[in-house]
Amino acid sequence: MNKNNELRTLYPYIYTYRFRYIAGLFFLIVVDGAQMIIPQFTRKAIDLISSGDFQLPQVIILCTTMVGIMLVIAGGRFLWRYFLHGSSRRIEAGLRQQLFSHLLTLNWDFYEKNKIGDLLARSTNDIGAVRMAIGWGLVAGIDGIVMTTVILIIIFMQDTGTAFFAILPLPLITLLIILFGSAVGKRFKKAQETYSKLSDTVQETFAGIHVVKSFTQESFFIKKFAQDNEEYQDANMAVVRLHGAFFPLISFLAGITTLIVMLAGGRNVILGIISAGDLVALLSYIQMLIWPMLGAGFTVNMVQRGIVSLRRINEVLTTVPQGAAGTFMPCTHSEKGDSGEPLQESARLEGWQQALRISACATDRESLPPLIELRNFSFAYKENKHVLNNISLTIDEGAHLGIFGRTGAGKSTLIKTFPRILDPPRGTLFIEGRDVRDWDLQELRALFGISPQDSQLFSDTIENNIAYGLDNWEREDIEAIAARAALDNDVRNFKEGLDTLIGERGITLSGGQKQRITIARAMIVNPKILILDDSFSALDAETEKKILRFIYEERIGKTTIIISHRTFALRNADAIAVLDGGLLAEYGAHEELMRQDGYYAKTAKLQQLSS
Repeated sequence: MNKNNELRTLYPYIYTYRFRYIAGLFFLIVVDGAQMIIPQFTRKAIDLISSGDFQLPQVIILCTTMVGIMLVIAGGRFLWRYFLHGSSRRIEAGLRQQLFSHLLTLNWDFYEKNKIGDLLARSTNDIGAVRMAIGWGLVAGIDGIVMTTVILIIIFMQDTGTAFFAILPLPLITLLIILFGSAVGKRFKKAQETYSKLSDTVQETFAGIHVVKSFTQESFFIKKFAQDNEEYQDANMAVVRLHGAFFPLISFLAGITTLIVMLAGGRNVILGIISAGDLVALLSYIQMLIWPMLGAGFTVNMVQRGIVSLRRINEVLTTVPQGAAGTFMPCTHSEKGDSGEPLQESARLEGWQQALRISACATDRESLPPLIELRNFSFAYKENKHVLNNISLTIDEGAHLGIFGRTGAGKSTLIKTFPRILDPPRGTLFIEGRDVRDWDLQELRALFGISPQDSQLFSDTIENNIAYGLDNWEREDIEAIAARAALDNDVRNFKEGLDTLIGERGITLSGGQKQRITIARAMIVNPKILILDDSFSALDAETEKKILRFIYEERIGKTTIIISHRTFALRNADAIAVLDGGLLAEYGAHEELMRQDGYYAKTAKLQQLSS
């Protein structure tokens, strides 16, 4: 991707704040203009005083005028900072929001390939570098162009000979700036990459702090952090060394320019070609010219950093979600409401008692296709390495399906394809008779309530964690579902009850409590399809029975899929799918599978003996 394509990400933001940028640039130019007037007043004052023929009011008028110009400079400087830096801050916030929103649309496999620490670095350091480029970088660039152009015109008009000698170092300075820009971009990219690596180490260490402490590996991670920290330091020191060589060299060349002006201009003063005031003004302009020279270096530095960072941000923004949402195909007919108008959307009830969506394409219940159907379904994470192979089965609406199998048999992979957390091959998985690849993702996922293997909780209250999938709810709804998830006794034992704050990822809760909160979160939305992925592994038998009783008795007419390693949790299911080696090895109700004396039956007998 070339530089212009990289910058296209910023075009909408620049357009949005174009008037602020125009106002900021206007006041910046006003300040530059006012600054370049001051040496002229200084020249007049010195020439007036050196002539010996002056009156005090004349000097006072000049000084008062200069104070007025300085007030204009102060006001203008505030305004250009407000408009330009304010706009860059707004763009920074907008870009960060855009990046965060886009990250939430990406598939889970994106997060398998990209570490969280690196994404955090792109969301903080890199966006900050972009803000500096479109803030200070723009200011330094425009400021340098305007001041250099006007100053060169003024000094050539004032003393052409001296000006000619004064600009001799400029070509060398330009060459140094070009070389500096090329070098700083490469070194800054390395620095950002090492910062991402450092962030990864910190994030992984604290996310797995229980494991770190359980295995007493603090010293290992301290050493690992020290290595990454030193690498980050070295990468930044490479940038610092470049700065340390560049800016003093520019200052030295600027000093040479001042020396040339002193020599050539002083000679002209002695010869009477120019006045002492002209020389002082000329020196003032040369001193003012030093900033554009340094500013060019700042501009190149910040723009190069900004482009490198914007490229890293665009790598995320240009990542298209694998299997992006399809178009929901409209039906040729629809259900009618009481008024005779088509029903555009099913009515929704308050709380956890939420009405189920009925397919608008069905004329009657008998014509409904299976709720979920797999046709010769296969899935592979890597080409030619199938995790699941040639599975065919149907799940009718209202059925309770159990999924059983060894660890690594593909159980979780299978159910992740239903809501398209993983994208299945086209033509192999159908929901309500429609290929899941043709469903709108939001509408498809609204059918599901999922309690995953990993009980992911947020640093919030128990109530808010349970109500995570709801827009509005009543406290009574939360209390009712907590009781059905066998969580009510635990809540009563907490000092703050449902308002108890839990730590990040539920660090303050037991494994069983975390599982029951995630089960309650999945059930409270009363989904059409409830999926419990090994959600009873940390629960005792009595608690498991209580939750299963609710599921089997109160979810009549709604589909439930339970994955479990314990046959007890599956014995009342309408059917049980046994996966082995990626294949559908056994299928049937509990009694049928026990008669087959296969893997399921042998495991069930072993579990009965051990209980």
